[in-house]
Formats: sequence, C-alpha cells, structure tokens
Amino acid sequence: MENKSSNFVTSNLTGVGQIMLQENKWTGLLFLVGICYGSLVMGAAVILSTLVGTLTAQLLHYDKEEIRSGLYGFNAALVGAALTFYFEANAMVWATLVVGSAVSTLVMHFFLSKKLPAYTFPFIATTWVCVYLLLHVVGMVYKQQPPIQEAYVDALTVSSHGFGEVIFQGSVLAGVIFFLAIFINSPISALYGLVGAIIGVSVSHYLHEPMEEINFGLFSFNAVLCAIAFAGDKPKDGVYVLIATALSVLIDAFMVAYRLIPLTFPFVLASWITLLIKWLISLAPRQAPAQAAD
Repeated sequence: MENKSSNFVTSNLTGVGQIMLQENKWTGLLFLVGICYGSLVMGAAVILSTLVGTLTAQLLHYDKEEIRSGLYGFNAALVGAALTFYFEANAMVWATLVVGSAVSTLVMHFFLSKKLPAYTFPFIATTWVCVYLLLHVVGMVYKQQPPIQEAYVDALTVSSHGFGEVIFQGSVLAGVIFFLAIFINSPISALYGLVGAIIGVSVSHYLHEPMEEINFGLFSFNAVLCAIAFAGDKPKDGVYVLIATALSVLIDAFMVAYRLIPLTFPFVLASWITLLIKWLISLAPRQAPAQAAD
C-alpha cells in the first residue's frame, strides 16, 4: 500500500514536471513551489487537476508506464492553472476544472494511442472550450488582472518572465524557480530555454509589439517551450530551436492581433511545423560518399 501511495505521488509530481517536458518529480515539486508562491489558489487548482488527470488514466486502465511518466498529469495541471487565472475560483470554476482535467486526459490518450506528438494541445483545446462555456453559457466574466505597470529592462527579469508565464506566473522569483527546476533535470534544456526567451524578446521587439508585454514574457514563454522541446547537443538542434522559437512568436503575435487566446498553441503549432520540416529533411536523399580512386 505504501509503495502504491508513493508511486501515485511520484506520478503526479512528475506530471507537473512534464508541463515543461521534464520527467522529474523534483522538477514538478519546484514548479508547485513557484506556483504557490504566486497564488495558493492556483497551486491548489494545479494539484487537484493533476490528481484528476492521473486518476482518470488509472480508472480507464491506460498504460502504467505512461501514467508513471506523468503524461496524463501535465495537460490537466495546465487546465487547472488556466481556469483559476482567468476566472475567480467559485464552485462552477472548480466543477469545470474537474471535468476539463478528465477530458484533457481523454484527448491526451487519443494522441498517445496514435503515436502523435500532442505536447500541450489537450490542455489548449479543453481550456478553449471551458472558457467559451463559462463566458457565453454560464455568463461568467474574466477575473480582473492587475495592470502591467513595471518597465523591466534587465536580462534576468525579462528571461525569468519567459519561464514564469508558461504557468501563468508573473513574478521574477517564480521564473527563477522554474529555470532551476528544469536545470536540475536537464541543464541543456534550461540553457536552451534561456536562448528561447531571448529569441522571443528579440523577434517580438522586431514586430513592434507592446514593450510592457514583451518584457513581461507574454511573447516569449511559447519560445521557451519550443527551445526546451528541441534542445539537444548537436549543432542542428540549435537550428531547429531557432526555427521553432521564431515561428512561435510570429504565431503568437498573429493570435494576439486577432484577439484570440494563445495559451501555448503557438508552441504546439510551431513544434508541429518544425517536426514536419525535420521529417522532410530526413526524406531528402543523401549523397553517397565518393569512392576512393583505385
């Protein structure tokens, strides 16, 4: 019983860690610390939604290794974070959170069963539907968000916001905690994430997006995820990171211009396009090495 309880806790913490593609329970624990620092309500929502996602997968007898790896927890965790970010946490939001977390698990299972790269798409699709229903069917309104008033200019602050905004956190400390959480599992992913944040800021600045939003990480958190997704120790990995991060900012800017809720869709779409590019390159015929002269 104790072993099963320990495995269940580990699966859920790993699920939180998978928000930034890290299969590590300590990473997940540090993510929770950063989230709770910013909002205890959001921290509680992330814990509950992750539990729902994992329990749903267990009740439906999904693959145990996938559950252990946290693959059914991170999309659910993001659903909980998003709903408590956009709305005041009342009974309807908590109920929607539970249902949405379970639905995201079903969507994730479909992608895994088809061996398709889902990334955070189950979270995105589920949250879009939940937000629409809460706004236009239930009649709720968005929670009042504090205005962005600070003009950040230093590299540490801007980069940390790129990490923090992945899980709806605007504080510098939360971003630093998230960076360290990734670093303990994969230093190269954390460092590539920094590169992604810099690229996100640079491209969005070139597109003349509002400076306050750029500095707050709103145009770089998707780039951070892209950089982590394609991080590697080969030169060509850096090329794919550059392609994916730049694409994510362009997609993000387009969605914002048309008043759409980006969430992490720019990361997902940019990653799918980059994977397609990688696949097409792999199909290109390789030149046979020249035979040595007799």
